[in-house]
Amino acid sequence: MKKYNVGYTAGVYDMFHIGHLNVIRNARQLCDKLIVAVSTDELVTNEKGVVPIIAFEERLQIVQALRYVDQVVPQESYAIEGKIRAAKEYGVDVMFVGDDWKGSAKWNSIEQRLAEIGVDVVYLPHTDGISSTMLRQTLKKKESKV
Repeated sequence: MKKYNVGYTAGVYDMFHIGHLNVIRNARQLCDKLIVAVSTDELVTNEKGVVPIIAFEERLQIVQALRYVDQVVPQESYAIEGKIRAAKEYGVDVMFVGDDWKGSAKWNSIEQRLAEIGVDVVYLPHTDGISSTMLRQTLKKKESKV
């Protein structure tokens, strides 16, 4: 697979788990520099309707501590324009996303718009059986039993 100069990936990274690590590690193997955007608490609350369990500043520190990550930035928008702006601002030549998004209308549009400015999209394997949503549900079940 092609080796890129500057890669970019984004996520909430709430309750950091092996799926998060796998995407970041796999992305870093494909680029010389990896920038990871962490969604702000406000963005997650407004767009997903949930408040992250781990505060934004702590999630930033967790992601920054990973040896695979060269730079951490805030993600304040999920819109296509935000991805275009980030690509231009940081000199990104590839964006990485989990392959669970491959073929979706949203990412087909993002892929097309990024291609117009010379940025590739690479879909990385999603780690089955783990997600922050699943962890949140597990916590709720355990709390209801207490």
